[in-house]
Amino acid sequence: MSVPVPRRAVLRGAVLLGATALTQFGADRDARAVATRIDQPTIANCATWGARPPSSAVSVVQSRPNKIIIHHTAFPNTTDYSLAQAYRNSRDIQNLHMDTNGWLDSGQHFTNSRGGYLTEGRHGSLYGLLHGQTMVQGAHCVGQNSQAIGIENDGIYLDVQPPQALWDSLVWFCAFTCQQYGIPPTEIYGHKDFNSTQCPGLLHDRLPELRSTVAARLGA
Repeated sequence: MSVPVPRRAVLRGAVLLGATALTQFGADRDARAVATRIDQPTIANCATWGARPPSSAVSVVQSRPNKIIIHHTAFPNTTDYSLAQAYRNSRDIQNLHMDTNGWLDSGQHFTNSRGGYLTEGRHGSLYGLLHGQTMVQGAHCVGQNSQAIGIENDGIYLDVQPPQALWDSLVWFCAFTCQQYGIPPTEIYGHKDFNSTQCPGLLHDRLPELRSTVAARLGA
């Protein structure tokens, strides 16, 4: 014999089923978020590679950057892919920027070596990146220094492609930076997009590939 079910109980069951479905949807969404989260790459801070102190205080911008700008150093393409060379390169860049250009510190926020080693460029850049709310003002691209993260890729790429290690590190760095600052992968540019320069050479031609690869990493 069937027993009539009160209408209130039916409605309560529907609500519970709906709540369960929403909970499962939320769990699936959270699982996707975890699955696409980008781990922090190893980035050597200024003290680790032996940076000089800035000649004056760096300026901290109290807002997030809205884009990433890709550079190449235009230094000769070394075949030394070691960590020690990455540190030497960071020191060479800082000396050039401070002693020749007259800047207070390295102009770029971060540097990527031909061996795929990442280093902090301008003091304070790594702190800003890891906390995701502020940035230091750079000196890497006229008109964009207070709103764009600049990364120098060691070497000159006017007629040759970068080593795979450098490319892989660049993808990882850009994906992590986009995640930390909420920058869309579509907002990755080259230096020549804003200033009259050949920088970053053939890396500029690969920006569509870089954007799409970073977006895939982020699950976007």
